Amino acid sequence: MSLSEILGSVIQAGMTSSSHNRLRNSFGESGGGGLLESLSSMLGGAGGGLGAGLGGLGGLLGSVLGDVEQTVGGRKNLALGGLGALAGALLGGGRGSMGGALGGGLMALLGAMAYKVLKGSGTEISGVPMGLTEPKTEAERQGLEQHAELLLKAMINAAKADGQIDESEVQRIVGKLQEDGIDRNEQQFMIMEMQKPMETQQLIAAVAGRPDVAAQVYAASLFAIEVDTPGEKEYLNQLEAGLGLTPEVTQQIREFVGVQPA
Repeated sequence: MSLSEILGSVIQAGMTSSSHNRLRNSFGESGGGGLLESLSSMLGGAGGGLGAGLGGLGGLLGSVLGDVEQTVGGRKNLALGGLGALAGALLGGGRGSMGGALGGGLMALLGAMAYKVLKGSGTEISGVPMGLTEPKTEAERQGLEQHAELLLKAMINAAKADGQIDESEVQRIVGKLQEDGIDRNEQQFMIMEMQKPMETQQLIAAVAGRPDVAAQVYAASLFAIEVDTPGEKEYLNQLEAGLGLTPEVTQQIREFVGVQPA
């Protein structure tokens, strides 16, 4: 089972009507992170004018990836391809067969966001956040798949914060999985995850002691909910406290994603 492919299909389908707007805001369309302009520049024009298309000005990718490429042995080891695929999908150019690339792009986006926010807050970060570099060994590939599963579960859990995910939403997401060629076993995995009771404490326990992963889980959760009900707001407060994130960190993540202040 490829969890990164499932994650890519789910993010392309959108967990809520606001999911794609949140992603676009993170890339810089609304002045949030300014990721696309930096991405287009770093790809040497291969981004097809994506930066100009969304008008990003913040340069988050430039500051983050420029900072970490020395650590990881150069730009060739950075996960730029997935970011390009995700950006293209947001502009309408993504294809169903790119599910794995889209999932990788989301993980790289969340990794960059976590790095920027935590470093800015003075939080100590051990190594480079998961998703920002291309895996080179089987162990690293397995680790990335486990990370994709964690982010997927975080999004699904958040989507249940205002009650269970209704049947129409389940069928819409499963329909996208079918369209992308995700097999029946993997579709059934998603159905079971969406029908489970909330598992907030298990999710928090899986993140313990890893602030960069905690920040990514929080950000991924924002892509999955509208944040317009008391239940969703209470859930985010619970997640913030359980993950050990400061209000400063979560507020910066909200600003990047385009969610109104708590």
